[in-house]
Amino acid sequence: MRRHRRLPLLALLLALPLAACAPPREAGGSPGSPLTRVPAADRRTAPDLTGSSLDGRAVSLAQYRGKVVVLNVWASWCGPCRAEAPELSKAQRELAAKGVQVLGVDTDARRDSGRAFQDEHDLVYPSLHDPGSHKLVRLPKGYLPQALPYTLFIDRDGKIAAKYPSPLTEADVRSITRPLLAE
Repeated sequence: MRRHRRLPLLALLLALPLAACAPPREAGGSPGSPLTRVPAADRRTAPDLTGSSLDGRAVSLAQYRGKVVVLNVWASWCGPCRAEAPELSKAQRELAAKGVQVLGVDTDARRDSGRAFQDEHDLVYPSLHDPGSHKLVRLPKGYLPQALPYTLFIDRDGKIAAKYPSPLTEADVRSITRPLLAE
């Protein structure tokens, strides 16, 4: 009896890596795109995700209010996350002066795994360490990651403006943030 209750969880865990390995698609909200934009009137405030970065510094989503935040959820064991990381660093370097801030959320159980990933990929943006996704569960219904990588775009007012449940490129970030910067 007990074994049968674990089957749905086991099926989800087995399907998660397959879902996370979907090929990147073109951003922009076009048919077939994984991008979901949220109209300004329907946006929900993102919770203040607060904790320590992989470097041990205090970090919170609220400290970036007034900027467009690219909130990227990742883990060191995630192959698509590894491919995406250099693209996000490039986006941070290219768009910081325009008011964009990339903020990672590392879901690794061990901080040293996340730090090794950060060093290996020369990440130029901070990452909040969130083992077990205890901080992420505070996200509004409909915005919890179902697979990795997963990215939310937060507008200057701290509201969730878009979600992208697939690997991103620097061009995707630029395309998605452009209208948010114009608001």
